[in-house]
Amino acid sequence: MADFKEDAAALLEAIGGQENVAAVTHCATRMRFALEDPGKADVDRIESLPSVKGTFTQAGQFQVIIGNKVSDFYQEFEAVSGLEGTSKDQVKAQAKGNQSAFQRGLAFMAEVFAPIIPAFIVGGLILGFRNLLSGIPLDMLGGQTLVEASTFWAGLNDFLWLPSEAIFHFLPVGITWSVVKKMGGTQILGIILGITLVSGQLLNAYDAPAAILNGEVPIWDFGFFTLDKIGYQGQVLPALFAGLTLGYLERFFRKHVPEYLSMILVPFLALFPSIILAHTVLGPVGWRIGTWIGSIVYAGLTSSLSWLFGAVFGALYAPLVVTGLHHMSNAVDAQLIADYQGTGLWPMIALSNIAQGSAVLAVWWMTRHDEEESQVTIPAAISAYLGVTEPALFGINLKYMYPLVAGMIGSALAGLLSTATKVTANSIGIGGLPGFLVIQVPSMPWFFLAMLVALVVPFLLTILFRKTGFLVKDGQGQKETTEHQEATDQEAEPRTAPASAQAETSKETLASVANGKVKAITAVDDEVFSQKMMGDGFAVEPADGRVVSPVAGKVTSVFPTKHAIGLESDAGVEILIHMGLDTVDLEGGPFTIKVPTGQAVDIGTELAEMDLEAIREAGKGTDIVVVFTEADQYESLDFDFDQVDQAGQRVGYLIK
Repeated sequence: MADFKEDAAALLEAIGGQENVAAVTHCATRMRFALEDPGKADVDRIESLPSVKGTFTQAGQFQVIIGNKVSDFYQEFEAVSGLEGTSKDQVKAQAKGNQSAFQRGLAFMAEVFAPIIPAFIVGGLILGFRNLLSGIPLDMLGGQTLVEASTFWAGLNDFLWLPSEAIFHFLPVGITWSVVKKMGGTQILGIILGITLVSGQLLNAYDAPAAILNGEVPIWDFGFFTLDKIGYQGQVLPALFAGLTLGYLERFFRKHVPEYLSMILVPFLALFPSIILAHTVLGPVGWRIGTWIGSIVYAGLTSSLSWLFGAVFGALYAPLVVTGLHHMSNAVDAQLIADYQGTGLWPMIALSNIAQGSAVLAVWWMTRHDEEESQVTIPAAISAYLGVTEPALFGINLKYMYPLVAGMIGSALAGLLSTATKVTANSIGIGGLPGFLVIQVPSMPWFFLAMLVALVVPFLLTILFRKTGFLVKDGQGQKETTEHQEATDQEAEPRTAPASAQAETSKETLASVANGKVKAITAVDDEVFSQKMMGDGFAVEPADGRVVSPVAGKVTSVFPTKHAIGLESDAGVEILIHMGLDTVDLEGGPFTIKVPTGQAVDIGTELAEMDLEAIREAGKGTDIVVVFTEADQYESLDFDFDQVDQAGQRVGYLIK
């Protein structure tokens, strides 16, 4: 075991001493602290420690990246501090004290909507396809749409209404399930509660305004009072409020009902009052609040000042992503879709993704001769163009600042154009360039023009800012010129390694760990990995749950929560395989380990099985990250991800 005693003692002092630690634990790569006063942590001193690869704060936790020897470091830390480790849940609970009520609310909303977003995306794509079938007259069909001209396409269009209705009309079922699941309640009760909000016995929410106006609302008649039979199809807040009520009631009665009666009484005492409250108080109040929010945003999107609303939202969306506030937009989009059969907010989000990607692309263009920089900029730009901007924002744009501002300006102009021309989406969709897939047909030409603005303006502004020194740190503006000259000099004077050095050079073959798309580690939606704090490597978006060895070697460690495995190759390369993102919280549930510590493995030897559906339902990412934790000791990592989509297929070499 490595000797971390000195660094552990220094870390304890740098985080403010024992009295500043409310709770501490660790995962496969990081020490996780809940600190009494996060301001006492001396970040610069901590990051200067030899054992520390970086720090960051997430969800109120102060996290210190150590690497795959974190368990050894943790033992030394326990010894020098006298502190006993706690569970992951205890640390998370303690860390909530470092968050404001507003931050905790945002985190809760994000975790509730995360499992539902895939349904939004699928629904939006289906609606977009149905719009193409029924909304575009074709000259070759005599001005008819495909639905009007073909029985087959008419039947398909009619059939596709089935999944569309399941997703959008019955959205409250998904919300109540997700809320109750998040609160640790009985999930089937959440589903039942959601069904009572959209039952066929009720007046469809989409027909309610006309029925109310005409006095035709059906009622339950209890003799001395009546209750309207109105459903909440597509509504967000009524379902959210109802789910919260069920979750809190179930918690309350589980604490106060004797255990021998719990199975009988708790479900009834929690569910029945929740249903009553949902149809008497929570539903009407939630609907009214949701309508107010939706109408305010809709007014901003459609008023004479819509251009200003679009410019402001377009400019500020990227900073909202940095703060985490952007998660609120999912609920607003859902409300707009329910009330107005489309959303003008989501197109601006897709445009912001594109704008930040274009800013990164400009940084790549100016530093394209810097191979190390390109390993970060190219994957970050691609990721942003596909709707995931965190690698671009945290890896490039925030670091340099001037690309962030250029992206914000481009996004503002694109948002202005989008709202001024009333661009509308059917639903939330895939962000970035594929965003056009869910745009309503009449809006598509304007959306493509707005996309062009988001592509071109940030790119040109980023180059302009760098050339003129606007928001550029001293000396940074000339970096590309120096790099280009250095590259030219190197090309003019090719050098050959001495024969002795060539003899010592060896290649370690690296293979994919799973079936699925292989990508650069910089494209992973986790800043610890994407910024290479742990080391270089690659990641796989798994198509199934089977995980195999990327090298020939042996298993050196299996983490207690089963989400990470350590390997050492035959050539001595240390490798960490991290299954999923932030999956340490799942306490091993979705993982089945197939190999013991010490077992020899070859490329393709099965290491583990992941339950991808369980990971997604928990709101976690499924990427498998392969990190070479001591890659800096080797000459280079040579990756070639093209055409790689099978477990055991070569992805490159580690050159020693």
